Amino acid sequence: MKIGAYFKDNLYKLFVFVFCYIINLLIFLAFKVNKAVILSSSFLYLVCFLLVLLIPYFKKKNFYKDLLFNIEALDRSYLVLETLTKPEFYEGKLLYQALYEINKSMNENVRKLEHHLQDFKEYIEMWIHEVKIPLSTLVLMSNNHKEQFDKKTKLQLKRLEDYVDQVLYYARSENAEKDYLIKETNLSKVIKNVGLKNMDEILENKIDYIVGKVDYNVLTDSKWLEFILGQIINNSIKYKRDIKNSYIKISVREEQEMTTLIIEDNGIGIKELDLLQVFDKSFTGENGRHTNQSTGMGLFIAKNMCEKLGHKIDIESKENEYTRVFITFAKNKYYDVLK
Repeated sequence: MKIGAYFKDNLYKLFVFVFCYIINLLIFLAFKVNKAVILSSSFLYLVCFLLVLLIPYFKKKNFYKDLLFNIEALDRSYLVLETLTKPEFYEGKLLYQALYEINKSMNENVRKLEHHLQDFKEYIEMWIHEVKIPLSTLVLMSNNHKEQFDKKTKLQLKRLEDYVDQVLYYARSENAEKDYLIKETNLSKVIKNVGLKNMDEILENKIDYIVGKVDYNVLTDSKWLEFILGQIINNSIKYKRDIKNSYIKISVREEQEMTTLIIEDNGIGIKELDLLQVFDKSFTGENGRHTNQSTGMGLFIAKNMCEKLGHKIDIESKENEYTRVFITFAKNKYYDVLK
């Protein structure tokens, strides 16, 4: 609360003071009051005016100073009321009460929205599970009756299954802690499951699926990690180059404090400018303009899930050469002791 702005806002009081002082001075002069009395009363008049002006300023200053400072300091500015002491001056009480009513109204609306959102998420998850039953049946039929399903039909079924899974995990990612279970997981098993799930597409695109030494245990949720790895593998298939020796290499780098899973391909790569945004929601970049299969959601969901699980995901790439994705798992020494 700046004193200059405060005085400017109370300029009318100065005009009233000057007007009253002039009237009072004219009365003193008309009655030929002693000059000493005039000077004394003028000084007293000025002191009283300054006190009337400054006392409210200092009473209000600390309250508004705390209000503005706390609003800037808080990540959630709407919680500022919780940080303030109820003021003693009348205007402050009015403002405090107004903030209380606004905050109360906002909380009620937020609760309603959260309730509606939760209902919608539950409906989406229920709908997806219902859809997955006939979809899984179709996939099973395509595998058991290959003569009745051509490769293109099987490919579309696989793509549809992937998109349904993507919607399911995206819907769950906001409340991931209710769904995942962190425990010791063998990377070799996860990588094998992902490879089997994507085997038809890998073979169809003539890609070598190369797996190095990956028999390491990490702390994660196997189901969520399979989905994350599946999104990365799907991108590698989707953005392969038209060359004979296309490959997807999976390896593990073991260090003292962490374990890093590395997924590398020799596809079309990613432009340097696009690398900064590949994890952004719905970002498809330059590569997305050349294929209608790109949604820009796979890596966004993967990163979101990695953060929920406590993992770190990074990506590096050189256009028309390679793309490498790194998923880093921190080691938990406390877990090792209990184990």
